[in-house]
Amino acid sequence: MADPRDEPGWMLPLLLFGGFRTLVDRLHADLARQGHPDLRPAHGFAMQAIGRDGATASELGRRLGVSKQAAGKTVDRLVELGYAERSADAADARRKLVRLTPRGYDALARSAAGFEQLRAEWAERLGIDHVRTLEADLRAVVPPTAIRLDAASWLAP
Repeated sequence: MADPRDEPGWMLPLLLFGGFRTLVDRLHADLARQGHPDLRPAHGFAMQAIGRDGATASELGRRLGVSKQAAGKTVDRLVELGYAERSADAADARRKLVRLTPRGYDALARSAAGFEQLRAEWAERLGIDHVRTLEADLRAVVPPTAIRLDAASWLAP
């Protein structure tokens, strides 16, 4: 006989997604108050994919699982907002590299600090041991290859 406390199977992914959205939405509200009101979650994924060494639009597209054109539009927006800049690749003048600006690095640093704060809030509410157990349990069932930046590829029709 089923335990009446058990949720239907479809609730687990919804709760996990809801937890993700809760954290990301709170982070972006905090970032807006800290001087980054136009930053969106997709921008954060893109800036992480650009990384410290920079990337071309093609490389960025591959890393995010989107087309070169979609990556180019994201880069255009990041440049417009002052989070990234385009420059010639020193090794190949035909290539344009996208690099983060100091504003981009500031946003990433504030994001990292914000996620630390949100984790601390969950630990205060649930208990640190529970949060650590939750993280360990998720590591046990989520393959390392599933933690990627290309979430857009499985949301596309």
